[in-house]
Amino acid sequence: MGRKSITTSRNFINFLKFFGPAWLVMMADMDASSTIGAVETGMSYGYKLVWFLLLLSVPLFIIQEVSGRIGIATGKGLGELVRENYNKKVSTLIALPMFLTDIITYIVEYIGIGIGMAMLGVPLIIGIPIAFILHLLIIIKRKYVVTEKILIAISTTLILGFALTLIVRGLEPSCSIFYFEPTPSYFFFLAANAGAVIMPFMLFFQASATAEKLASLEGFERKLALKFMRIETVIGSVITELLMVMVEMASTGIPDSTNIYSPSDLAKVFFSIAGPYSPYFFGLGLLGAGFLALVVISLGSAWGTAEAFGIPRDKSYKLYLIESVPALLVTLLVPKDMLGNVVLNLLSLFVIILLGPALVMGILANNPRIMREYKSSSLQNVIYWSSITIIFVLGLLGLLP
Repeated sequence: MGRKSITTSRNFINFLKFFGPAWLVMMADMDASSTIGAVETGMSYGYKLVWFLLLLSVPLFIIQEVSGRIGIATGKGLGELVRENYNKKVSTLIALPMFLTDIITYIVEYIGIGIGMAMLGVPLIIGIPIAFILHLLIIIKRKYVVTEKILIAISTTLILGFALTLIVRGLEPSCSIFYFEPTPSYFFFLAANAGAVIMPFMLFFQASATAEKLASLEGFERKLALKFMRIETVIGSVITELLMVMVEMASTGIPDSTNIYSPSDLAKVFFSIAGPYSPYFFGLGLLGAGFLALVVISLGSAWGTAEAFGIPRDKSYKLYLIESVPALLVTLLVPKDMLGNVVLNLLSLFVIILLGPALVMGILANNPRIMREYKSSSLQNVIYWSSITIIFVLGLLGLLP
């Protein structure tokens, strides 16, 4: 074996050694709310927003790279850093809105899991409690490295499910992938898709998970971890946006009158436009997306909030229970049509809630005392703040009447 082959093999082994946090946060970005948002985008605009979804992979990488770099440089999560370098009031202000809105996010994830399981033949009333119990078994009293391996395996189901859905649906070569109209409806969909690509929990999760996994690294290993984190973040950002595109394309042709929160209606319409196997493929993808995001969001939200309040990490699962139990009960008791109407509005709202933690994260990343040689360069600052500004402006456009 030549020297080049040995080097390549060693690099690949190192990549796998550090692999996990960035990939999982990107796959959780393709959660049930994002999937439902992509379906509604495909129903309303067909392929016309493909260009925008692909373009969003750029700010997604830029913003999440900073989160991962903070975790590598400091060995601490975002909530903990804010509390230590400012005060508990500031850390509470950036973590609490995420914690409160994540209750709604859990509801959407449970809805997605329930719809996905129902499309696979498991009734919602059975499927959702099963997901809740499995979720508890995964997160309570387990070390992050064990949870990570389980989640990486689950991530393959959403990729496989959505890819197969598009394959059996087939492409529409005559469809335009670029379209623009200065209307409130159009801007609302831009905002919803921007909200789907950057969610508040993502900033907290990647920093905390990276710190949890790589806190003991020193010197050269830390620099190597930074290199591979960036590669992993690039790959994940592209793949998650490609998954959004797949769902948007696969949903083209679904009638506007379809109740996409009804598993039977959704199965029928996919059957009619994409063949008999498509409901099972889409159900598998939606189930995987909802369940993976349920775990990752709960960890990111609980970790970030616990860090902000100074609660020990091993007690953070109690915060998850405070959020998740009410969400489970609401999901089971409230009609799905009522719950479904919140999805696109929630995605737009995420852009506004993101502003607080994103501002603080950018300031921390530029602090040489905290970041040392890993602080943001002048170019990185320009690119980061430009990305945050663009995402925030899109969020404001989505609020236009």
